[in-house]
Formats: sequence, structure tokens, C-alpha cells
Amino acid sequence: MRAKREPFFIIKTSLLLSLSCLLFSCVSTKKAAYFNNVNDTTLASVKGDFEPVIQKNDILQINVSAMNPQEAILYNLPNTYSPGASASAAGAHSAPVAVSNPVAGYLVSQQGYIQFPVLGALKAEGLTKKALTDTIQNQLTERKLLVDPVVSIRFLNYRVTILGEVAQPAVVNVTSEKISIMEALGMVGDITIYGKKDNVLLIRETEGERITKRLNLNDAAMLTSPYYFLKPNDVIYVEPNKSKVANASKSNTVIPVVLGGLSLLVIILDRIVK
Repeated sequence: MRAKREPFFIIKTSLLLSLSCLLFSCVSTKKAAYFNNVNDTTLASVKGDFEPVIQKNDILQINVSAMNPQEAILYNLPNTYSPGASASAAGAHSAPVAVSNPVAGYLVSQQGYIQFPVLGALKAEGLTKKALTDTIQNQLTERKLLVDPVVSIRFLNYRVTILGEVAQPAVVNVTSEKISIMEALGMVGDITIYGKKDNVLLIRETEGERITKRLNLNDAAMLTSPYYFLKPNDVIYVEPNKSKVANASKSNTVIPVVLGGLSLLVIILDRIVK
């Protein structure tokens, strides 16, 4: 009896091994790792100017100080707006108004302006923080409103969005106002094994246009790319690889059929051997 069972055992073992190979296909480690072709070296600085440019709907925190602190108080009054309210039209004066659930900061209107105390409407869209800082300081000085004013500006809405095949898709708030794509991915748990690192999609809005760029995170050249650092409101989308697509589309059809067929074959062989 044992001699009769041995051929069946060999056949069953072969079928199980074949099924294992079917379910667990080999994946190239080159596509799973970052920066495959990087060696021990010193890389040049990343090219490009990464100082954020102010855009419509940005929220700015603006603080003013001067030799006489009392004179600067007027320019540091809380500026609040309702997130659901539309921005004021350019050139129209509006004093800070108490609203429900207010958010502190200067909202850049759809016309690209902010409403600043005394100075009125100031063009902000398209300027860097330094350029807007110089504008405010110069106007305060030229109009003899303050002596030696010091202006500091921060973004209150610097954020990037990470979607797709990452561990925890999320909107990442950037308090340091500078973040690389690797830092952003790290903050959402990194790309999963089903994500395509060699074809990551970057969506960026700049100067009224929406641009898209495909990034290869397997390539060491990404370390010196002008897209290595992200800008406000950038969207990163990680596409699923073929394994994920195949699993999603075939797991409910092909694998049950294969398992059913193999099970039937095992039963038939078992009856034959008996």
C-alpha cells in the first residue's frame, strides 16, 4: 500500500510547489530600491530656486516690529477670515471682522492681493516672501509710518498631498517651509511594495498653470533634480505596479479556478490510487 501511495505523494507535492510558484512571482529588487546607481560620492547641490512663490488662496502670517513697539501694534492686529468665505476684491478696504471659527492670517485673494493695515491692498501673488517683505518695509519707511521696520512672513498653508500606493496617504503640513520628496514619502510610511518607484507622478500648479512630471526614484539623478524638493500644494501620486493590478483583477477569478482545478485533480488521483 505504501508503494502505491508514494507516486501520489510525489504528484501532490509537485502540484503544491507549482501553485506556490504561481502565487508568489519573483520581483526585481532593482525596482523596489531607491537610487540603485548611486555610489559613495559627493553630489552637487540641487539645481533650482526653492523659495516658495506666493499664490492665490495662500495664507500668510505677517509680523511687523520697529524701534517703537507701540507704533507697530497697529500692523500686527489679528487678521481673520472665514475658510468658507470668498476673498475680498482687490483694492476694496476691509477691516478685520470677528467670524465663527476664524483663522489667523492674510488670505491672498483671487485677484492676488492681501489687505494690509494702513497700506491697503498689496499685490502678493507671484512674489517670494522676500519680495513681499521688501515691499511692506519700503512702503512703511517711505510713507514715514515706522522707523526701521522689520517684517517677517511665513506660510500658514504650506502643504503637500501624497496619494496612491503609500502606507498612509495624507496631506502633509510643512512647518519648515522646505521638504524633499523623500521626507514627504517618509511621513506617510513610504511607498508600498506594490508602488512604482520609477514612475511617480508630480502635479504642480505654478503661475496659473498645472504641470505634470514623471519622476524616477530608482535613479540617483533624482538627488540633484529640481523636483527633489517639493513646493506648496504639490501632489504626489504613486501608481500601482503590475503585480498589484494583476492581483486586484485576477485574485477573484483566476486563483479560485486554479485552486478548484487542482483540488479536483488531487481528489481524482487519490481515488485512482485507492
